[in-house]
Amino acid sequence: MSISVFNRRWAAVLLETLTRHGVQHVCIAPGSRSTSLTLEAAANAKITCHTHFDERGLGHLALGIAKVTGQPVAVIVTSGTAVANLYPALIEASLTGERLVLLTADRPPELIDCGANQAIRQQGIFADHPTQSLSLPRPTPDISAAWLTSILDQALGEQKQGALHINCPFAEPLYGGDASAYADWSETLGDWWQSDKPWLLSDNQRRVRQQFDWLQWRQRRGVVIAARMGAEQGQQLAAWAKQLGWPLLGDVLSSSGQPLPCADLWLNNPKAQEILAQAEIVVQFGASLTGKRMLQWQASCCPKEYWLIDNISGRLDPANHRGRRLVADISEWLELHPAEAHPFWADELNILSARARTHVTNYLEHRFGEAQLACYLGELLPSQGLFWAGNSLIVRLIDALGQLPAGYPVYSNRGASGIDGLFSTAAGVQRAADKPMLAVLGDISALYDLNSLALMKQCTAPVVLVVVNNDGGSIFSLLPTPEAERERFYRMPHGINFEHAAAMFGLSYASPKSWQEVKQAVDAHWQQRGVLLLELQVAPHDGAETLRQLVNDVVNF
Repeated sequence: MSISVFNRRWAAVLLETLTRHGVQHVCIAPGSRSTSLTLEAAANAKITCHTHFDERGLGHLALGIAKVTGQPVAVIVTSGTAVANLYPALIEASLTGERLVLLTADRPPELIDCGANQAIRQQGIFADHPTQSLSLPRPTPDISAAWLTSILDQALGEQKQGALHINCPFAEPLYGGDASAYADWSETLGDWWQSDKPWLLSDNQRRVRQQFDWLQWRQRRGVVIAARMGAEQGQQLAAWAKQLGWPLLGDVLSSSGQPLPCADLWLNNPKAQEILAQAEIVVQFGASLTGKRMLQWQASCCPKEYWLIDNISGRLDPANHRGRRLVADISEWLELHPAEAHPFWADELNILSARARTHVTNYLEHRFGEAQLACYLGELLPSQGLFWAGNSLIVRLIDALGQLPAGYPVYSNRGASGIDGLFSTAAGVQRAADKPMLAVLGDISALYDLNSLALMKQCTAPVVLVVVNNDGGSIFSLLPTPEAERERFYRMPHGINFEHAAAMFGLSYASPKSWQEVKQAVDAHWQQRGVLLLELQVAPHDGAETLRQLVNDVVNF
């Protein structure tokens, strides 16, 4: 029984060390091998525990919480395939920068590769996707508590983005024993237990520096690209670009208000391309652009200088422009690079984007479907709330046809752009923000993460989940997939509706047949509590065909 007690001591030091680096939330899946970690997380008053029965959804729940809090979030799972289910969330965090600390319980070394139950090779299981990996030894009093907290401090202190994987083997027994045993091992850390500082402090802070020639560049003609960023940053950037007199091309995830709306339509217009070609500098803030035409223009533009600012390291520019890759917090960078007032140099873009927006709203006014939803989405957003954008076709439609308010919080999983874990990440976002939330995603995405609707039952404010059901993966209707095989091997129609899914998880349900019914159902729900699953049943190809039609219309303006 002494082994189980020391396992708890070891886990207590581990969990307490995490709190010294900002970990306040721990997401826990059921498991026996992880008992020591789970019970010590629950016993630590500084930690809020979240649970889910599905490790894949659990990882995405943690990802959503990390998106809102900006702090590292820990995940505890048992050994075996439970660990592998964290892979999708880990990959997304590695691309979008949220910090996850994955605590994977493991069998001790003597049980690996010998046929023992639930024992797999967990060391290195995530390859090079974590920013760091740490394999702890089997807990033993022969190793000092100071060593354990020091090695954890070093790894956590260096974690600026992405996931840290800590593999934690525990030998049996896992339960029982004299709880007072091995107190002297823990007490060697002295008054560290009463403090709030790490045992080992590291200074790894990034320091943002002003570009030496910024005062010259702000006199020139520039273009701003606003990609994925926070709500406050989007609002700051929009004001900064406006003062400079530079056109801002805003992605749906930028929270910039998209001052030149429908850019993903009019960027194909020859006149727009002629105007934008006059830019001497392009400054991109954030990564992961959504729109196809935006990506094409970004790849083909040839300014004298191309700067990309994001707090995530890495090149982040698939077009490999010649210029500067500046790793910095966007707000700090803007403060160090003040704008100077200049008149807007591309007035014709204002006219073109306004014409495009007017054409889109008029065209879709009486055409019920996912394109109409995308166009008028701003009318559904809750006051003082947030928006969750799904992946695949719907986010492209919103990006091209909609216009969201400046400074409105928008969240998504657009790093790897997978359709897994969208309900669960949205649940984490809402839980951490504690605000009303509108979420929009497609039917295949919803089916893929259906059991995470269980997490939605715990939402703390009104939530509307809009599932756009076009009976399959209609994004493939936009791609040059072989027509003869498109339905069977790409779109894969399923013939399923979500009414019974809503009932199964105790959610309210609506299936409106017009925009007026959509608006009424959503507006009414903001005055209530709980979750409304609103299923938008639409024709399979309408969204893709409408987008194609509108791109063709605007290119000829």
